[in-house]
Amino acid sequence: MVLATPAPKVLWVQVWGLALVQGAIALTWVIYNLYLVELLTQFGFSASLATILLVIENILAAVIEPLMGNFSDGLQHKMGTRFPFIALGMIIASACFLGIPAVLVFTGPSGMIRWLLPIMLVAWAIAMTLFRSPALSLLGRYAFRTQLPQAASILTLVGGVTGALAPLAGNFILRMGPLFTFFIGSLSLLGAAVALRAVGPNQRVIDSAENLTAESTRHSIEDDNAETITPMGNPSVSMPMAFSKLALVFGAGMGVALGFRLVMQIFPKVLSEQVPDINSRFVLGAIFVSLALTAIPAGKLAAYMGMRLAMITGLGMMSMLTLLVLIGKSNVTVFGVAIALGICLSLVSNTTLPFALSMVPDHKSGLGTGMYFSGGAVASSAYGMMLSNGIELSSTSGAYLGAIAFLCAAACTMTSFKFTT
Repeated sequence: MVLATPAPKVLWVQVWGLALVQGAIALTWVIYNLYLVELLTQFGFSASLATILLVIENILAAVIEPLMGNFSDGLQHKMGTRFPFIALGMIIASACFLGIPAVLVFTGPSGMIRWLLPIMLVAWAIAMTLFRSPALSLLGRYAFRTQLPQAASILTLVGGVTGALAPLAGNFILRMGPLFTFFIGSLSLLGAAVALRAVGPNQRVIDSAENLTAESTRHSIEDDNAETITPMGNPSVSMPMAFSKLALVFGAGMGVALGFRLVMQIFPKVLSEQVPDINSRFVLGAIFVSLALTAIPAGKLAAYMGMRLAMITGLGMMSMLTLLVLIGKSNVTVFGVAIALGICLSLVSNTTLPFALSMVPDHKSGLGTGMYFSGGAVASSAYGMMLSNGIELSSTSGAYLGAIAFLCAAACTMTSFKFTT
């Protein structure tokens, strides 16, 4: 008697390929944010234009992300793959990213031609929205539902390492100059696209065991606990589409993005007020380092606890820690809070994308992912508009608003329990 080979719960090779895409996305945004003000002022624009551009980019992203995700869902249904669309988007983004320093080299900071720079900046940001949701929605194909947080932990690990570059290596990146730095970022996008193609982006967990019989698959789907063992990538498993689910995904994205943005804004402000002798870059770097170091353990913990419970726990702790930022008056306290924030953020980061994927049918995974990023873009644009209008929050107000934002995201997650079958 020949026993069937058990299907793997996670396609780790494909997950690592997707993590490279996540890393390239994070790296280019780190470079972009580091150079944005410098490039604009070099061309004679006001530094305040940077905030306006970011608001415009986020407003566009809020609309484009779900549209592109939904469009890629249609391609997946018709062609059996969404990778060509992802690859095209990454190529366009790579070209636009390299085009930013090219404007500096081939044009001058005078006359109407200088407006090519902000146009190119916005064009690149739009290009990035073309492929992010379609690409990251592939995670749902690479892991069983209960293992999605563990699979997402690899993306969190890579994103945390890349995110730490801004506070810890920002000055070094700036010293390299825009032409070389943007070339590296452009190359990373192309390299990530090649890597994802090489690992087979169209595979899914249910296909990876050649000896998995149709009978065993049928029993898995019909099991009373099908919610916990069904692979996200199985096209035979579907659930009804509800706009209320998309609203919860959107709300969670808003809450997480706004809360995180406020934490990263108020922490340096609190440090300058209460611990002026400490280097805020090291403190912010500690958040990303602890995020990366605890990503894999946090993914295992989230898989053990359950996706939603882990997400609610992480968001609740983030809410409390956001308020604790205000009491940092010594190096030990400050770094302790920063490390705790990174650990809790790791738990949240490992569950947000799986949460979005779990709230939509498999054939709408791109739309679900896009709605989550759309919520984050709306939060970022609202915060940017507040800054552009001269409204600056105090440390206390920012901390309370950040805590409320995390709790709102937790409330969206808790509400989603009523949709669980």
